[in-house]
Amino acid sequence: MRATQKLHDLGQSIWLDNITRALLTSGKLREYVRDLSVTGLTSNPTIFDNAIKAADSYDAAIREKVARGISGEALFYELALEDLTQAADLFGAVHEATGRIDGWVSLELSPALADDAAGSVRAAKELFARAKRPNLFIKIPGTAAGIKAIEESIFAGVPVNVTLLFSRAQYQAAADAYLRGIERRVAAGLDPRVASVASIFVSRWDVAVQDKVPAELRNQLGLAVGLHTYQAYCELLQSGRWKKLGDAGALPQRLLWASTGTKDPKAKDTFYVEALAAPDTVNTMPEQTLIAFAAHGDVGAVLPKDGGEAQKLLAEFAKAGVNEDALAAELQRAGAESFMKSWQSLLGQIDAKSATLVKRAG
Repeated sequence: MRATQKLHDLGQSIWLDNITRALLTSGKLREYVRDLSVTGLTSNPTIFDNAIKAADSYDAAIREKVARGISGEALFYELALEDLTQAADLFGAVHEATGRIDGWVSLELSPALADDAAGSVRAAKELFARAKRPNLFIKIPGTAAGIKAIEESIFAGVPVNVTLLFSRAQYQAAADAYLRGIERRVAAGLDPRVASVASIFVSRWDVAVQDKVPAELRNQLGLAVGLHTYQAYCELLQSGRWKKLGDAGALPQRLLWASTGTKDPKAKDTFYVEALAAPDTVNTMPEQTLIAFAAHGDVGAVLPKDGGEAQKLLAEFAKAGVNEDALAAELQRAGAESFMKSWQSLLGQIDAKSATLVKRAG
């Protein structure tokens, strides 16, 4: 049995952290669903930037849309929604069979809205409505403005993938926003079954401190933060506040492990996937990591619900000079900046390709 099947049987959803038109048209995504237990996927500006830049599979669609006067951000969202609605349809059966728990795809809001709560809510409603798919998450960052947008979007009935979370405290803020949105829906007599995931970025912690901590702590910070966050997640699901909402029919906001590709060439290429096995969670893997895990990965012990050695490890990092809260804030800020750069690159790539295709046609 492949390791991907074992992880799926454990109760952790495997999502692909990638989407391209070629993945859809070639049947490769369907193959991953069939053979590697993939039950969802995520996307971001960097993924779409690389996809449009690296191949000509979007050229015909770009040419057709430019001819209709569509350009820039509007053109991107048309392309993205075409891809993601196809993927959503592929995962539709899983979505129905799991009672809306699994089978999701994700679309990121413009990073330019990261500090605009009201604008984020408007855009989230519009994109979800345009997709006309129940299994599309709108990705909203867990920034200060994003937290407000998460609550309002959930209250408005928009499923949300909370992105750019790096710490237990940031996760708890996102979880609280989700709960407030659901509580308001219950109070208003609305359907409480609005789904969400909270995405914790793991490997970037270890990249940030790689040359600043003792060798014995190498590649341990991401796991320590993950363990500490998983403990909070398990505690929340046992809380009276959640049980009241669960009894009303609400869906749990699942914890999602993001940034699980190994960055350290000295570490195993499936390091984070193997270390973060846990039921009722999601692991969204880069394509290379997914393939490697299927080929030679191993599913061993699951994460302890009590956090295991997390606090001890975090104390050792503190002794080594790592300020967890400050670094979490910096990682979130840097992540938002990175997505903004990818967004600008993506729009520039679309504009350049549009001009080239128009010139050829003329």
